[in-house]
Amino acid sequence: MNGMKLSDALATLAAGALFGFGLSLSGMVRPEVVLSFLRFEDWGLMLVMGSAVVVVLLAYRGAPRLLTQPLLGGRFGAHAAAWNRDTALGAALFGVGWGLCGVCPGPAIAGLGTGNLDLLWALGGIALGALAQGLRAKQ
Repeated sequence: MNGMKLSDALATLAAGALFGFGLSLSGMVRPEVVLSFLRFEDWGLMLVMGSAVVVVLLAYRGAPRLLTQPLLGGRFGAHAAAWNRDTALGAALFGVGWGLCGVCPGPAIAGLGTGNLDLLWALGGIALGALAQGLRAKQ
């Protein structure tokens, strides 16, 4: 496991299971629900996404103030992000793909667990896009 401690692996597994459960419960694993949200016909996902933003904001701002270090060790740190042409292009391509098929990577993987094997097409496209970006970045 690349030197990962058992406690880290179990925490990662629990977080992933909770994430997948939340995606499934909210309906984000169903592309038709996501597409109705993007067409402003279904406001339920707006509540889900807004709630997620609030929880993450509170966690990122509150945890470093309440804890001296993360629960599983290490340290808190800022994640610097560069906004450039490649980031803008990637965001635009992601948005177009999401708008066309109603699928983004996390919910697509979780949706496979519901038996929606059509999501394999979207995951194949995501994989090809990642491969193309990786090959381009090597140049």
